[in-house]
Amino acid sequence: MTAEEVKSEEGQQEITMEGEDLTLKKDGGVLKVIKKEGTGNETPMTGDKVSVHYVGTLLDGTKFDSSRDRDEHFTFDLGKGQVIKAWDLGVATMKIGEVCQLICSPEYAYGAAGSPPKIPPNSTLVFEVELFQFKGEDLSDKEDGGIIRRILTKGEGYTKPNEGATVEVSLEGEWQGKVFDRRELTFEVGDGVDLGIPKGIEKALQSMEKGEESIIKLSPSYGFGSEGSSQFNIPPGAELSYKVKLITFEKAKESWEMNTEEKLEQGPIVKEKGTQYFKEGKYRQAAQQYTKIISWLDHESGLSEQDEQKARALQLAAHLNLAACFIKIQDHVQALENCNKALELDDSNEKALFRRSEALFALKEFKDARDGFQKVVQLYPDNKAARVQVTACQRLLREQHEKDKRLYANMFSKFAEHDAKKEATEKGKEEKKPENGQPEEGSMELEQNP
Repeated sequence: MTAEEVKSEEGQQEITMEGEDLTLKKDGGVLKVIKKEGTGNETPMTGDKVSVHYVGTLLDGTKFDSSRDRDEHFTFDLGKGQVIKAWDLGVATMKIGEVCQLICSPEYAYGAAGSPPKIPPNSTLVFEVELFQFKGEDLSDKEDGGIIRRILTKGEGYTKPNEGATVEVSLEGEWQGKVFDRRELTFEVGDGVDLGIPKGIEKALQSMEKGEESIIKLSPSYGFGSEGSSQFNIPPGAELSYKVKLITFEKAKESWEMNTEEKLEQGPIVKEKGTQYFKEGKYRQAAQQYTKIISWLDHESGLSEQDEQKARALQLAAHLNLAACFIKIQDHVQALENCNKALELDDSNEKALFRRSEALFALKEFKDARDGFQKVVQLYPDNKAARVQVTACQRLLREQHEKDKRLYANMFSKFAEHDAKKEATEKGKEEKKPENGQPEEGSMELEQNP
């Protein structure tokens, strides 16, 4: 603790330089005084998204900024350098509902330059900060809360593992407060499922730095899903929590880091790996392997004739196998897209034509599917499966035609019935209309005013 009064200009409040020193060096650069105690025991972690109100003043009491004046919370990611150093240090010590004063020396604020025109050079700043909420970083692609990370220990460096990177990790998985998995292992990112590692953990690892230790919370769709895990006795639909430390890693080469020779050499190896996954029924992992080949070769140019043939053969096989994977997992739109890509490379390829028609059939595009299967039969008369599918398409088209006929017949019948009722109603009105302005029998005239 330190204490020192700073005289302010006349009419302004005096600032007492006191509080808990939050700096690692204990150099008095960030002093904190709690004005109102918060609730609970939790404080924000590095990477958490925090929401605060603040009022910032110079030492003479001059206000230079205030979120309260704007009536809008200020939100930022803690520990990511989005705010001044003093804030990253100070807000990390706060609890929900806490109000504190932070006195920030220039080294932990805006330094020798200041922030003109409101903050002069070498200014010590005073902030009153109130913490309203904090939550972990959402790492899911759709930001649906499926993968939430809270960093316990920040890592080092700026690089992170990528797909195919070799990682060494220690992990501890919990479900309902009980540890079900505790181990240290080395594997390639993308192969974790073979080791009982949820896809959400592999996804989170690609955002971690070397040496980082984090708590990762997974929704069921990023954990063991609707099937659960017999390996760990985890039931379907379970929410999981993991403590994960990325001990070290070696990145896989990115496409731009590989020359053509390396790509053509690695392509068949990756293709075989995907084929093995496919045979084991691991269609999503297989798809990841085939996608690698396409990303490597899609934009290659200036190849020799021999290398061009090799590249086209690999791309064609990758698109065909991707289509087969997507048909298996019932993503027929993606299957159709990959069949079309394959046909751009070989417009009469039997597998591409057949799988394209399979996808169209699944999407209930029976006419286009029939035409596709007929083309397969025309080009490849021995393809019995295509003949069977032509018959199936024709049957479904007839059924659809009959259904449409019944629907339209029923619709026209209802229209005719409606018109007949309308005509009868109009005719009835004409018959009841009184002649010469006389009231109908049994009716009563309104009394007239005298």
